Amino acid sequence: MSDRSDTPHLYGTAPGSESKQGKAGHTLAPDQQAPTEQSYAHQIALTDGTMVTVEETSGIAFAESDRQVGSAAPPADDRPADGTAPATGTPPPTTRQVVLGAALGVGVGLLANLVRKAAVQAPTMLAGRWDKALAAEHRAALAIFDLIEQTDEKDAARRTVLLTQLKHAIGKHAFQEENSIYAMMRDLEMTEAADHLNHEHGYVKQYFFDLGEMPRDDPAWLPKLRAFRSMIETHMREEEDDLFPRMRERLTGDQNRHLTRLMHREGLKLA
Repeated sequence: MSDRSDTPHLYGTAPGSESKQGKAGHTLAPDQQAPTEQSYAHQIALTDGTMVTVEETSGIAFAESDRQVGSAAPPADDRPADGTAPATGTPPPTTRQVVLGAALGVGVGLLANLVRKAAVQAPTMLAGRWDKALAAEHRAALAIFDLIEQTDEKDAARRTVLLTQLKHAIGKHAFQEENSIYAMMRDLEMTEAADHLNHEHGYVKQYFFDLGEMPRDDPAWLPKLRAFRSMIETHMREEEDDLFPRMRERLTGDQNRHLTRLMHREGLKLA
């Protein structure tokens, strides 16, 4: 084993024979010094040819190496004669380049998300005024119900996928209504009707919870879904045939257009 004093220490200058790890740079009074501890040291050759000396003292180990760990500089023998660092190929990116690259990535991601949201909301926006747009979403939700009702107990995976689609469609639809339509309804002194519709949305969530908890191949799953559909169809007819027409007539043309914009704004949040 080579002399430790000839080998650079892993964390800088190797401690002398009179110092221990953690005591570098401190001089202790004789009555403060710890008793001499038995130590063991041996060298290990790493795969790159580096020789590392490991010393263990009372279960605490520290290492010494012929190069500084964590440094990107090559061993001294590999440096040019003038002492300068050799060329290392492509230089690392600057902080400015890293920041600009990250900002560009974030911007592209945000733009893609906006495009996706616009695509999801587009069918509703193309349907026209707020009441017509909501009626179009009603029909879209019922179409998903149709697909689910065509499944049987062997189609558990398909039921799960379609239930997720239905939950997203109705969840976005309800969010639009609660945050724009029902709020405007209360301002038009239709508070009782708005509260009634909002109350029924709570039971929509309950049906989704129950269907999600039940095994998809449970014989009771499809009857539960059909009960859900019956409830929500009654809710939709009440809106389309009675409450929405009454509400639309109380609003001016500008107010209806404004409400349409408000509804789409809320829909984009969950699209």
